[in-house]
Amino acid sequence: MQKKVMVVACTFALLLAAGACKQKQEQPVPQTNIPGQQMPPGQPGMPPGMPPTQPGAPGQPGRNIMIPKGETRVVVPDAVKGKWKAVVLQIDDKEANKSADYTVNLNSDFKVPGSNLKISVGEFLPDFRMNGLDITSTSNEPNNPAVGVRIYEGSKQVFPAPGKKWGWLYARPEFRSMHPFENPKYGIVLKSALKKG
Repeated sequence: MQKKVMVVACTFALLLAAGACKQKQEQPVPQTNIPGQQMPPGQPGMPPGMPPTQPGAPGQPGRNIMIPKGETRVVVPDAVKGKWKAVVLQIDDKEANKSADYTVNLNSDFKVPGSNLKISVGEFLPDFRMNGLDITSTSNEPNNPAVGVRIYEGSKQVFPAPGKKWGWLYARPEFRSMHPFENPKYGIVLKSALKKG
């Protein structure tokens, strides 16, 4: 009799544990530290519209952000469309310990001199914000400048991961280390942007 009670209790405990694991797997995975991610109203920590900070930054609480599933899209608002012509990219040669700045037109390709790297530059967003699946700019002021790029080594896309449309380079130093282009020889960051006219 005692064995039967023990078997029933163990079976019940296993069923509860399996149910808890299944519920945990179905919940969306929280993402942290997305530059320009807009927080839901009433979120404590920073003023509305400010980008989140890294967890544990002095005086700043960390944030967990729920990213919806699906394909992101870049939305360039009318206030920004056609107002910017180029970006200035800083290319660091880590082996030679040298840096050079290159001005690259938006929506064009640039071959990094002396390398097999090619950078496809897309849209520039002066006030980068991520709102759900939309990547956009909340103004035409360079409050959080970012540029969409694809980087190729030879014919292989190395940034962002193959299958993703755009990786983002940020001008603000505190965001440059978030999802950066990683290469043993070269570093590439957004330095600034040039307006038309």
